[in-house]
Amino acid sequence: MPESTIDTIDALLRDGIEATEDSEVHFKLRTARQLLQVVREEKEQAVASLANADLDDELRARLRELGYVD
Repeated sequence: MPESTIDTIDALLRDGIEATEDSEVHFKLRTARQLLQVVREEKEQAVASLANADLDDELRARLRELGYVD
């Protein structure tokens, strides 16, 4: 079971690749998976930056509720 929206999108793209034999569709879906990996890395960097930032307690609590910090 995927853990995040990014994981769910990646699983759907992977399933789409497996469901078709069209090489052009494979290329487009593989490219989308590569771009999704960039999004994943950017999100991880943003989360790490927020975790290390000097934030007031209220803002940190709101970001925690939204899932941006632990």
